[in-house]
Amino acid sequence: MDDDQVMSSRASDEQEASLELSLRPHLLSEYVGQQKIKHELSVYIKAAGERQEALDHVLLYGPPGLGKTTLAMVIANEMHVHIKTTSGPAIEKPGDLVALLNELEPGDVLFIDEIHRLPKIVEEMLYSAMEDFFVDIVVGQGPTAHPIHFPLPPFTLIGATTRAGVLSAPLRDRFGIVEHMDYYQTTELEQIVKRSSRIFNAAIEPAGAHELALRSRGTPRIANRLLKRVRDFAQVGGHEAIDQAIVASALDLLRVDSRGLDEVDNKLLMTIINFYQGGPVGLNTLAANIGEEANTIAEMYEPYLLQIGFLNRTPRGRVATPAAYEHLGLDYYELRGEK
Repeated sequence: MDDDQVMSSRASDEQEASLELSLRPHLLSEYVGQQKIKHELSVYIKAAGERQEALDHVLLYGPPGLGKTTLAMVIANEMHVHIKTTSGPAIEKPGDLVALLNELEPGDVLFIDEIHRLPKIVEEMLYSAMEDFFVDIVVGQGPTAHPIHFPLPPFTLIGATTRAGVLSAPLRDRFGIVEHMDYYQTTELEQIVKRSSRIFNAAIEPAGAHELALRSRGTPRIANRLLKRVRDFAQVGGHEAIDQAIVASALDLLRVDSRGLDEVDNKLLMTIINFYQGGPVGLNTLAANIGEEANTIAEMYEPYLLQIGFLNRTPRGRVATPAAYEHLGLDYYELRGEK
């Protein structure tokens, strides 16, 4: 690749990154969906601002792609403070955390994505930082080692996780604001798709936005990803606007069905139905059958299948529901020998 090609590739990457950033709303008034959370946060933010205090620490949890990172940035914007972003796996040792905390100004936001993956020693250092705004660090080694009391400015920690249940109780209890993010309604996803299409400069008809919203698993990140791919099909096909037929045709080719289920979803359900008579079947057994990690199934696929009523979780394992059979065009009672 020559220099011109390298520069062109970099420019394209930068343009794509800029587009991704522009897709994110900046204020609560621009943020679509999560009405209950937005109302509560608006109260907490206004009260903290009137008291000229840092906002209490916030824990956001729910399935991936629902806008936890975006909401953290919106909170910082509403508070008129800076935000530092990182993730649990990126903070490997206490020194990494101290370096981040040292850069904060009074009232600033520290956002930690995947906070459930923090190393235990780092998590324990967070306790005093969150509660009393200080950390104690040990400098030196052996006989010369001595502790240093390191005061911190009042700040807001926003943690995001897809697995709130695995957070330790001491960490979870230090968050004053705990919010569960729900899947989005179709009408909300339509608004997001229309806004994103304007940013992408890709015209979309209302029926096209509705069809795309239906297939987006209640998740804005998926809606925007599918919109990009549909935009490609529309552009190459010479269409002036994205209509329902283009969306349906493109997503059928991508094997995303009318309820947003992809190949893995369908494989998971068909495995339960064909190999285990509809279940129950254990998660690890199911993961081995379809060639996916158990954590991937539990965090990425199961929540939506549970939400739409295609899957049940029981003490004995996973069970496909009659609604799943119907969606797949199968006779529930006949296959279970109940006819």
